[in-house]
Amino acid sequence: MTTTTPSAPGPDAGPPPRARAILRIHFHPEHRAEGLYEQLLAVLEGISPRVEAFPADWSAYLDLAGALRFWDRDTGGLVAMVQMRLLALHGVPSSAGAGPTRSIAAMAAALTPPGTATVVPDTPDALARFLRPRPVAALPGVGPRTARTLAHYGIATVGDLADTRPATLRRILGPTARTLQDLAHGIDPCPVVPTAAPASATATHHFTRDELDTERHRRTVLALTEDLGTRLRARHETARSLTLTVTYADHTHTTRTRTLPEPTAHTPALTALAHDLLHSLGLQRARVRTLAVRADRLQPATHATRQLTLDDPDDRAHALEAALDQARALYHPGVIGSAAAIAAPLGPE
Repeated sequence: MTTTTPSAPGPDAGPPPRARAILRIHFHPEHRAEGLYEQLLAVLEGISPRVEAFPADWSAYLDLAGALRFWDRDTGGLVAMVQMRLLALHGVPSSAGAGPTRSIAAMAAALTPPGTATVVPDTPDALARFLRPRPVAALPGVGPRTARTLAHYGIATVGDLADTRPATLRRILGPTARTLQDLAHGIDPCPVVPTAAPASATATHHFTRDELDTERHRRTVLALTEDLGTRLRARHETARSLTLTVTYADHTHTTRTRTLPEPTAHTPALTALAHDLLHSLGLQRARVRTLAVRADRLQPATHATRQLTLDDPDDRAHALEAALDQARALYHPGVIGSAAAIAAPLGPE
């Protein structure tokens, strides 16, 4: 076994190994005021330039590796500084998880209550102690349906998943087996990709209790898309895609994104796509805490093109929608029904 002393490196010695530290942080403001999320991102960017924004659930990733040396702090100390700045500058508490990979940081953040942080050290023993007892559903990418499939075969914890023979797991899960087993061993090469907060609009609903009723899930998503459509039309904008984020009782979440056939702010088109996204998740028996629908890739309505059709009902629906928007502007949103419900109601699932 060869040992080296950092006090006397050779002339050709390379730089020391780069520390691995990724932070997942969730913001918990009392009121989600317009523009607040962007201000919170600016605080994070003052700590590290490698910030990846997730406005749908008011969270972000930070790559802290370079910042550790710059600020001369360990991971726990730097995470505490981030949370203190968010609270001091904007009065916003946060929950944070940090670890050597994105997935471990996300899992740590998911089990952390507001105002606190969970830091998983980058050592084999610490990673095993953190990962192995966790339920398999805590792994990013394992939704309710996959968790039920694994439970059917007696795979209940991350440790069980890590110990399952790769060939057996491939027969159970198919091509995703390798990725999930790597995550179970603490292997996750995905980097933090710096992004600005995209041009988007989000509507969010927090249930007062963990909600199991799939009909309430459906009605809530449709109400959120109705709200989005009204806001987009008032701002003369259209969306190119929709993102649905479901946050569960254990703070884990699932996100689905789908592109619209054409840029639109038309409520029936938005609700139809949101309904499809919700249906694709198969949330039967899922304990849902929060639902968020985000309209992405916004652009001015004057830049959008609409396919020409001979569909008179569709034209009437747009005209009715415009009339309802005018009525809402004169009175208030709650007194007017939905154009989606009046002109193009959705059938049962």
